[in-house]
Amino acid sequence: MNEASGRKVGILDENAVVVASSDFSMLNLVIEPIEKYISETFGTFVCEGYTYKVLDSHGKVDYIVFVEGEDEAAKTFCAIIGVSLLNIKQLYDEKYEKVNFIKNVMLDNILPGDIYIKSKEFRVDDDVCRFVFLIKANEVGEVTIYEVIKNIFPEKSKDFIINLDERNVVLVKEVKKSATMDEMETIAKTIVDTVGVELFTKITIGISAPADTIKDIARAYKEAKISLEVGKIFDAQKPIVNYESLGIGRLIYHLPTTLCELFLNEIFKKGSIDVLDQEIIITIQEFFANSLNVSETARKLFVHRNTLVYRLDKIYKLTGLDLRMFDDAIVFKVAMMVKNYLTSNPIKL
Repeated sequence: MNEASGRKVGILDENAVVVASSDFSMLNLVIEPIEKYISETFGTFVCEGYTYKVLDSHGKVDYIVFVEGEDEAAKTFCAIIGVSLLNIKQLYDEKYEKVNFIKNVMLDNILPGDIYIKSKEFRVDDDVCRFVFLIKANEVGEVTIYEVIKNIFPEKSKDFIINLDERNVVLVKEVKKSATMDEMETIAKTIVDTVGVELFTKITIGISAPADTIKDIARAYKEAKISLEVGKIFDAQKPIVNYESLGIGRLIYHLPTTLCELFLNEIFKKGSIDVLDQEIIITIQEFFANSLNVSETARKLFVHRNTLVYRLDKIYKLTGLDLRMFDDAIVFKVAMMVKNYLTSNPIKL
């Protein structure tokens, strides 16, 4: 506007403080002489070499725009700046209201019967596919992950970025109905890499199953939360966890702790799982990772095949479970997951 008019232009708040100006030296100045005009008129007025226009809503001053000069051209420029600012404010308010609406849907703060009505009011499509990404930062820095994620998905009307707190941000992303979970994991990897480069911090991301309507966003948010929680228990090394890949971990997560303890006591009647040392635990994990293949596991552990067989026999003597037998291996795998669950969340009922 300064270049178009060739004059100083700026904006005041309701207290006559300069909040924006083409002349940076005027920022934060209080223009006291115009205070009497603000209380008397909501129109255009001139004062000490400047033309001012009050922008109000419902009888309350929002902003005051000003242009250098008291002539007709100054009044015209002032009117144009006023219209421009109102349009910008309207766009911002609409975006804020949409994000706030999606946040309320996500947190179950809006009645189901009102969701469809509100979606029409805010012009938010109902019948589209969306995924919810819950992004959690391990550390809090001077620049929040919210700012970085906003830069990755800048001002897209179909995506909603919700700042829950300094460490947690939600991305509600609209996608094609044909979108796959692999594509969502690619998006999540981009977020992980970008945040890592710009903030030098690690994040974890939980991805929901697809939400086909706005109402489903609340369910999808819960799924994203569960993805993070289950991933932290059973696969803490993975930065990205999607709800559809949780498998048995999701089932165990929803079990009462008393039932889990009963299961462990029944399975390990001969001896507790706690009698296994770290070397044995690593052997078991590698054995499972190599699909119960003795030769491949021995190679990966850099031990002789007979040494591995000896360890498996030792496990059998301690627990009564032979991991070379498929059924026993399944029981032991589930038991280890149940043990991890109880260790990480012992008070959940």
